[in-house]
Amino acid sequence: MAFSASPHCAPPLHRFGLRRFPPPQPPLAFMRCPFFSSSSRPVYFSPAPTLRIIVSANSKKPYSGRSADSTSASAIDFLTLCHSLKTTKRKGWINHGIKGPESIADHMYRMALMALIAGDLPGVNRERCIKIAIVHDIAEAIVGDITPSCGVPKEEKSRREQAALTEMCKILGGGMRAAAEEIQELWLEYENNASLEANLVKDFDKVPSCG
Repeated sequence: MAFSASPHCAPPLHRFGLRRFPPPQPPLAFMRCPFFSSSSRPVYFSPAPTLRIIVSANSKKPYSGRSADSTSASAIDFLTLCHSLKTTKRKGWINHGIKGPESIADHMYRMALMALIAGDLPGVNRERCIKIAIVHDIAEAIVGDITPSCGVPKEEKSRREQAALTEMCKILGGGMRAAAEEIQELWLEYENNASLEANLVKDFDKVPSCG
C-alpha cells in the first residue's frame, strides 16, 4: 500500500540540519562479572550518558554546553584551593604547643555554629552572620594563618589577605560570578566591621581559644 506525501506532514529533519537520536538506553544495564562464576551476584552499572547536541533551525553552530563546563571548572578550582583551610593548623595553637591543633576550617565552622545557635537579636540577620563566619578567614587558604607572632604589620596582613581574596574570587568568578561577588562583599563587610552582623561575628572570633 503506497502513501502519498501530505502537506500537513512535518518537513524532513535533514532540511534543518537535525538528526534523529537513537532510542534512549535504560537507566541501568545488567551484566555478570566475567571474573566470577556464573552463580556470582549480578553487577549493576550505569551506562555512560549519551551526548545530546541541540541544534536550532536558525543556528549555524550547535550548543556545546561550554557555560556549564566553565561553571563546574570554576567551582572545582575554587574548592580545591579552599581544601588547604582543612589542613592548615592555626598558629596560636601551634605556638602554645597544644596537641591536636584546630585547622582554619575548624575555626570557621565553630564560629558559624555559634552564629547558628545564637538567640535572635534585634536588627541582626542571623543567616548573614553564618555566611560571614564561613568566609571571614577564607583568604588564609593562600596566605596562611598570620598572627602577631609572625611579625607582619597589620596593614601588610590586610593587603596580603585582600590580594588573596581577589585572586580566589577571580577563580570562582570564571563561571560563578554572583557567588564570587557575594563572598567578596561578605569578607569586606567583616574586615571593615561595617554592620551589626560583622561586629557580632568579630565578637565570636574573640571567644577564648588559642587562635
